[in-house]
Amino acid sequence: MKTLPTGSVIGILGGGQLGRMTAMAAARLGYRCHIYCPESEAPALDVCAFHTQGDFDDEGKLAVFARSVDVVTLEWENVPLHALDVIAQYTPVHPGASVLKIAQDRGLEKSFARKVGIGTADFTLVNSSDELEEAIKNYHLPVLLKSTRMGYDGKGQVKIVTSAEARAAWVEMGSRHGIVEALVDFACEISVIVARREDGKTVAYPPVQNTHRNHILNETVAPAPLSRDILDQAVQTAIHMAEELGVIGLLAVELFVLKVPDKDGQIVLLNEIAPRPHNSGHWTIDACSCNQFEMLVRAVCGLPLGSARPHHRAVMHNIVGDESDRFAMWLADPSACLHLYGKKETRDGRKMGHVTFLKEVWRD
Repeated sequence: MKTLPTGSVIGILGGGQLGRMTAMAAARLGYRCHIYCPESEAPALDVCAFHTQGDFDDEGKLAVFARSVDVVTLEWENVPLHALDVIAQYTPVHPGASVLKIAQDRGLEKSFARKVGIGTADFTLVNSSDELEEAIKNYHLPVLLKSTRMGYDGKGQVKIVTSAEARAAWVEMGSRHGIVEALVDFACEISVIVARREDGKTVAYPPVQNTHRNHILNETVAPAPLSRDILDQAVQTAIHMAEELGVIGLLAVELFVLKVPDKDGQIVLLNEIAPRPHNSGHWTIDACSCNQFEMLVRAVCGLPLGSARPHHRAVMHNIVGDESDRFAMWLADPSACLHLYGKKETRDGRKMGHVTFLKEVWRD
C-alpha cells in the first residue's frame, strides 16, 4: 500500500459541500485538492488549490485532470462509471467503479446485501407499470415505489396505498426502472460510517440516530441512544458491507432498527449505502478528534486511520433553505458549532449548512 507524502494532490470529483469539507480536512494534513466538476461556482471551489470545470463525459479533460493528481476520490456517488474508468488509466480512484456500480442502483445494492447475508426489506424489481401492478399483488399495501437510480432526499419515491394508484405512481416515479419495497415496521433509522484502507484496516464511528423532515435529514443524535446489542450489530453490518464491497475510503450505511427482530434474529436491516462522506457524519467535525473528512483523506492516502471515538455527545441539525438567515442566533449559542457552505442562492430544500450542538463529555 502506497502512502502519499504531504504536498501531494488529491483529486475530488464533485464540487459540493462534501468536497469543500474534504478539502479543508486535507489542507490540515498538508495536502492540496483539485476539484473536477461541471460548475463554475460551487462550495468546494472556495477552499481548493485547483479546479477543472468539465463534464463527466469529457474524456480529454478527465485525462488531463487525472494526470495532475496523485489519487482521486469523490463526494458524489452518481459520477458516471465511464468517467472513473478513464481516470483509473492514469491514477488510483477510491472508491472504484465496482463499488459505485452497486451504490448507484438500489436493485443491485439490495441484491448484493442479501448475497452477503445482510437483511433488507422485501423488494421486487419492476420495469413497467404492468410489472408494478403485478408485483404489488404480493405485498401488503402500502408499499414504496422507488427509482433504482438517482434517488436521494425523497426524490423518485412514491408511496402506493391502493392498487388503483399503481399506474399513476409509475408515472410520478419518473424512471424506466423501479423497485417495490415493503414498508418496514421500524423503531428508528440509524447510520454507521466506516473507513477502510487498501490493506483492509477499518474503523467505524458509533452509530447515530437520524430523523427526517420532508425526506431530508433534519437531525442526527450522536451516538445513538440504543442498546449495546443493536449498536454492535449495526457496526458489524456496516463493516461487513464495506469489506465485501472492497471499499477504499468511506462507506456510510443507513439502517432500520426493527421493533421486533426478524425471523433470522436480525435487529437491523440495510436501507441504503453511500461510498463517501455522509450528512449524518457532520457531527464528527466538532465531536471527534478525527472527523469523517479527515478519515477519508487518511484512507485514500494510505495514512494510519484516526480514532473514531467521540469526545462529546452531539446533536447535528441540518440548516435547510432560509433557515440560514438565523445564523446569528447559533453564533450566540456557546454550545453551537456553525458550519455554512457558502452557497450563494437559497432555495427551499437546499442544504445551506449545519450546526452541531455539543452535549456532555462522552464516556464509554
